[in-house]
Amino acid sequence: MRNARRPARLLLEWYATARRELPWRRTRDPWRVLVSEVMLQQTRVTAVLPYYERFLARFPTPESLAAAPEEELLALWAGLGYYARARNLRLAAEALAALGRYPDTATEWRRLPGIGDYTAAAVASICFHEPCAVLDGNVARVMARYSAEPGDIDSPAVRLRLKELAQSLLDPQRPGDFNQALMELGATLCLPRQPKCLLCPWRELCQAYARGLSGEIPVRRRRRDPVQEQLRLAVILHNGSVLLKKRDGKAARLAGFWELPPLEDLPPVKNLKRLGNFRHSITRHDYTVEVWLGRLSRAPAGWRWHDLKTLTALPLASMTRKALALLPEKL
Repeated sequence: MRNARRPARLLLEWYATARRELPWRRTRDPWRVLVSEVMLQQTRVTAVLPYYERFLARFPTPESLAAAPEEELLALWAGLGYYARARNLRLAAEALAALGRYPDTATEWRRLPGIGDYTAAAVASICFHEPCAVLDGNVARVMARYSAEPGDIDSPAVRLRLKELAQSLLDPQRPGDFNQALMELGATLCLPRQPKCLLCPWRELCQAYARGLSGEIPVRRRRRDPVQEQLRLAVILHNGSVLLKKRDGKAARLAGFWELPPLEDLPPVKNLKRLGNFRHSITRHDYTVEVWLGRLSRAPAGWRWHDLKTLTALPLASMTRKALALLPEKL
């Protein structure tokens, strides 16, 4: 039994001294933990930190988010990306507000709209001490190396194996700490490239390390090369306002967000000059974006003027925010 508990003991001992001090680790409040877990999906801690407290200051409870306009939610989330997460969080908040309590098991959390297996297990283990393992990208990578998993880590069968392995190693007395320790290990040492194996508490237990395969595992099917595209965005000004358009609510991406016009979609623009350029990536597309400054006296059909001083209240597309950042302070 002692050997069976050794992996959890080594991991938790390491976590006690190596863990990063993060705001969501100072609480067991289910709402605050839920917000952190949703924000951290496919997003680095450094990107989440500026958003987390600001978001909770405005939406301290599920009820506060459920009652807020969607545009305000998107404005607070703007720049964090993967906006379906924000809408799913709102769906969960509405369900929690109607329920009038927090579920205390992962099974109950999964019944809420917008909550998947990972988020349900994370909240249930951290806040309610349910002994259920999580499996996100970091944990899957750690488990794949720990067991020298030869299969494609994106395969459902392999992910099920890795989840079962994590469950078998879980400390049932400290499931929340164990899950967070596993995620921390993947985020700080068991990195996708150049893992820091010599610092790992599981170095002596890791099959990939023992076989010299740490750089080759996890196995992942070859991904397609990104598509290279070029865009020209126009920052069109008139009397202290900028020309923007709101994406249709049925749009596949960035529905409800405001964006700048492509230069090619506009009538002839006065005093046109190049502001600069930047690069921007969306899933498989890498964009090189040129930004042009100009003036129009009338807004084309479907476009609206917005005061430059009030743009922070709008959910702006990330590409639009980057383009507007190129504006000189004094126009």
